[in-house]
Parts: sequence; structure tokens; C-alpha cells
Amino acid sequence: MSDAKFNKIIDYDALKQAYGDTEAATASGYDALSFSDTQKPKTERSLLKGSRLRSYAFAVLTRKEYSKAELIEKLALYAESRDEVIELVEELATQHYQSDQRVAETVLSSQKRKGKGPARIKLALKNKKIDSDLILEEMQEIDWAEQAYQLKLKKYGLEVTKDPKLKAKQIRFLQYRGFDLDTIFKAISRREDDE
Repeated sequence: MSDAKFNKIIDYDALKQAYGDTEAATASGYDALSFSDTQKPKTERSLLKGSRLRSYAFAVLTRKEYSKAELIEKLALYAESRDEVIELVEELATQHYQSDQRVAETVLSSQKRKGKGPARIKLALKNKKIDSDLILEEMQEIDWAEQAYQLKLKKYGLEVTKDPKLKAKQIRFLQYRGFDLDTIFKAISRREDDE
């Protein structure tokens, strides 16, 4: 490639002259041709308090249901005072804008729809820092043996296997999904005509 055929796209010498000598500029921490953040002043984000914190809390709650613990942690990232956040979340809970009961019911229906058993549902509630006693009654009303059987049907079909390896595979699958061993053995040994 010759310079005659291809003109320079960027004339670096002209840029150096336009923005000053690069040696003097880099000594001061500013390099005109690089995009480093060393010369930019760092702006601290302003922390929320009062009505701005309340508005942010409402904005957060309109997008998704949060447990008390999750909401406190989320708001504490942007608030000046953790005590103010705790007080605000307690107030939101008493006014029913935030409800651990609603969050627990949502987790239950979501996990059940995904084919999870009681152990996995309790784990999901624990991760959200919600007491599983809030939905204990609803969990007792669910026929977990039927849930496990439907999962087994979906994954492995109607056949009740006698092969120990396949049986062990089915047991591990249902255990991973959160079902207890009694429920699992009922599900994998149930025949179509037992219904």
C-alpha cells in the first residue's frame, strides 16, 4: 500500500498540535488521544432520603413483589440511613403495599408450576428470607404424590420400571425436584390403573 493511493484517515500530528503536546498532557494526567477516566472528576451519587426514598420504594414495588428483607436490602443500597429504610418498609407493610404473604403465595404457585416439590419450595422461601409457615396451610392442601407422579409421567412415561439403574435415575430426578422419599416411591411404583 502506498501513501499516494490511500490518504491518511486521521492526521495524528495535526491532532497533537490542536490539543497540545502529548508529553506535557500525559504528565498532567490528561491524554487527549486516549479515553482514560483519569481526568474526569468522579461524581458521587446522591443518597436518597425522605420523600425521594419513599418514591423509589414505590417504584421498586410496582415492578415486582419483594419480601421485607429483600426490599430493605434493595433500598439500603441507595438510602442515607438504614434505620429510615427499615421504618419505611415497616410502614409499607402495615399499609399492605408490601406483603410477605403475597410473596410467599407467588413463590408457591411459581415453583409448583415449575414442578418443584415441598423441599425446593421451602428453600426458595428461605432464599427470599420468608417464613414458610405463611403458606403451610396451602402446602398441606396440595397432593404432592400426584405432582410427583405427573412429573414422572412427563419425563419417563407410564411404564413402571424394574431396572434398578432407571429406578435410581427416577428417584434422583424427583429428589432433586424437592420431593420426599415416600412420595417418590409412591410416584414411581404407581401404575396407570391405580388411578
